[in-house]
Amino acid sequence: MNKNIKLWSFAGFTLTVAGGTLLHFLYDITNQNILVASFSAVNESTWEHMKLMFFPQFFFALFQCKYFKDYKNFWCVKLTGILTGLLMIPVLFYTYNGAVGKSPDWLNITFFLMSAAVAFIAETYLLRNDILKCKRLWIAYLVIILLGILFVAFTFAPPELPIFRDAITGTYGI
Repeated sequence: MNKNIKLWSFAGFTLTVAGGTLLHFLYDITNQNILVASFSAVNESTWEHMKLMFFPQFFFALFQCKYFKDYKNFWCVKLTGILTGLLMIPVLFYTYNGAVGKSPDWLNITFFLMSAAVAFIAETYLLRNDILKCKRLWIAYLVIILLGILFVAFTFAPPELPIFRDAITGTYGI
């Protein structure tokens, strides 16, 4: 299995990027379906772009876990990968925009690709080297579930903080 970790990570990266791209447009494609809003981007806020990373990574992990039963630290590694990808998006976006100014769309796409790549590189490293010891697996489950709940809840009732503000319309949530 160890030799296949790189292949799994490449598949996860590819599906996360493809899934995130689809989810960027799915809400509008489905005529703003309220169910679709729960897991796809409803505006151009940084938070909604983080959602594009979370749900594809999460659903890939659900599929992947069937094949990684021997890895006791699997969900802790997945949580680390998810958090890495999620945190990189606002760090790259706000660092660039704070230092240089408004980032062009192509650069925002690059930030998304870089975030996904680093997330799966981190997962590959942690799984291959078995260095992340997972003492309380239930915490990994709880944090991942809580993140999913927050992404859905803040779609419909976001706090009025800059990360939730649509960069184009200045509105929050739907």
